[in-house]
Amino acid sequence: MTPAGGTPDPGLRELAPERALARLELIVVRRLDGLLQGDHLGLLPGPGTEAAEGREYLPGDDVRTMDWNLTARTAVPHVRDRIADRELETWALVDATASMDFGTGRVEKRDLAVFAVAATAFLTERTGNRFGAQILHAGGLRNVPARSGRPHLLRLLRTLLEVPRARPGGENGLRLGAGADLMLRTTGTRHGLAVVVSDFLEPVESWERQLRLLGHRHQLLAVEIVDPRELTLPDVGLLSVVDPESGRRRDISTADPRLRERYARAAEEQRSAIGAALRRSGAAHLRLRTDRDWIRDIVEHVLAQRRTAAALPAGGAR
Repeated sequence: MTPAGGTPDPGLRELAPERALARLELIVVRRLDGLLQGDHLGLLPGPGTEAAEGREYLPGDDVRTMDWNLTARTAVPHVRDRIADRELETWALVDATASMDFGTGRVEKRDLAVFAVAATAFLTERTGNRFGAQILHAGGLRNVPARSGRPHLLRLLRTLLEVPRARPGGENGLRLGAGADLMLRTTGTRHGLAVVVSDFLEPVESWERQLRLLGHRHQLLAVEIVDPRELTLPDVGLLSVVDPESGRRRDISTADPRLRERYARAAEEQRSAIGAALRRSGAAHLRLRTDRDWIRDIVEHVLAQRRTAAALPAGGAR
């Protein structure tokens, strides 16, 4: 990764685990904490879960906050505002399957996924707040129970850093949709924040319904991890590529401009389909790229979310 000064750093996985975690915590706290202060993480500004006063519906209000009993009694549409929770429980569903073992920018996609989880975790580390994770990897699923406290967060991040790489063409474990289903059953009925970190390269229909169900119960943040070579191909002559999921190898001629155009067009269509599915799921969508400053992208996302929330009437859509 590249720090603010512009001098390349060694990758986190090249450092001893303790040094890697200390480096990561310093980056998050120094560059983000001053910008995103508050009892709860500002990635998803919105209401809490405890019912408050009812009021008449206004254009822009979230229809999911409709108070049907009050509406029936008054014959006028009403919504019910929410009181912010004192404690926040956050769950992260982290994709560590074979497609995440790739990167041509500053970092690999799997490292960027750890950064996204770290930013969420350190900024929600407040008294009583709990953080848990479910990690999809080649061996299946690793569950880290939701607990509070800095030692727990450091153990969770160390677990993420030590997830073994998948063998190309080997077992890929659980898929994203199945992982979202398990998270829905694990988190119980209490509302919280669900963060899904993935490249979302599996077919949209295999995970959209499950994420929509997750978004009905929790505030949902989808962090899409992207590498520039997944969007465009450079002209580098004959290129040997390997599908990390299946292990299949193929040689392609990147000198062919029509091939590069078809690739870019297909990639744009794929990303558009992913974005549309995430919107239908009710998720706030944060895209992080391996060739960009991920801290800056998170800050820009937060500021955009806050501007949107401020422009809506009280109790409006999150």
